[in-house]
Amino acid sequence: MTDASSSPIAVTVLGAGSWGTALALHAARRGHATRLWTRSTEHFEAMRAERANRRYLAQFPFPDNLQVECDMASALAGADLVILAIPSHALRAALVQLRAVLAELAAAGCEPSPRYLIAAKGVEVDSLATMAEVVEATLPEAHARRMAVLGGPSFAAEVAAGLPTAVVIASRYPEVADWIQRALAGENLRAYVTDDVVGVELGGAFKNVIALGAGVCDGAGLGQNARAALITRGLAEIGRLCLALGAHPATLSGLAGLGDLVLTCTGALSRNRRVGLALGQGQRLEDILREMGMVAEGINNTLSAHRLAQREQVEMPITAMMHAILYEGISVRAAVHALMQRDLKPERD
Repeated sequence: MTDASSSPIAVTVLGAGSWGTALALHAARRGHATRLWTRSTEHFEAMRAERANRRYLAQFPFPDNLQVECDMASALAGADLVILAIPSHALRAALVQLRAVLAELAAAGCEPSPRYLIAAKGVEVDSLATMAEVVEATLPEAHARRMAVLGGPSFAAEVAAGLPTAVVIASRYPEVADWIQRALAGENLRAYVTDDVVGVELGGAFKNVIALGAGVCDGAGLGQNARAALITRGLAEIGRLCLALGAHPATLSGLAGLGDLVLTCTGALSRNRRVGLALGQGQRLEDILREMGMVAEGINNTLSAHRLAQREQVEMPITAMMHAILYEGISVRAAVHALMQRDLKPERD
């Protein structure tokens, strides 16, 4: 396995959406030999012909050291770092395929032994498993022990453009986090490390729920006071659930907590905020998603957060109201009224 302090290493990005493409562009700019995998033959052919991902990040041409693949075995061969950038709801199925490919490569005597970086943000709706737990349950143990997760405020388009960005890499294995930190950190990307995998994962997933709510506030014309209150109280309720599930308090005030929350709730590039804006303006969810043509993780994350809150008996009123708007047919006006008329209590509760 190549030392990340030397250049280049072999980086494989599984998932050619906007986030996977941005990370592949960044890795290539760092001088790494980079492969970007898509399961779609049509998408693969288009990217190979156009040397860009016209579907998601059309304005960023691929450098010569970024190649595209649609065969997973070819994408994985010789990889030192595998970045899992597949949407959270589809990650388990992709990992089942990945495990089968690893077995085939092992039988042929050429099984890679990469580190893995989970770039998907979410919690499975049915199992309530985090993405790290999905990896641990699906990949061979020797591979799962080389895993880290990525968090922090990082819009794909800005990473692709090389704008300054700070992220956090979490792993229970310090040598893995440190290795990936050195591999990815560069002139325009600063990477921190932590051992709080739970905090980074849950902060990254559940900020999407609050971002939906912030968008609803803006779309319904509720004002900047309301948005600021929602972000602040949203962080408080995310914190209650994260702490109940074992997160470190400092993570919630860091890049994967406050940082990612503020960006996603206020940034114009936030998909979840865009969905909330349209909901607040009275549009139907089905129409919004069809027009966007991209995944807004907050839709499923709202289900996961609501179910986890019920299981852990943690009060999450904003999440409950977003669940009611998305899945129970309650109006935005009724949801706001319910939030504002809740029993009065101390701020720390």
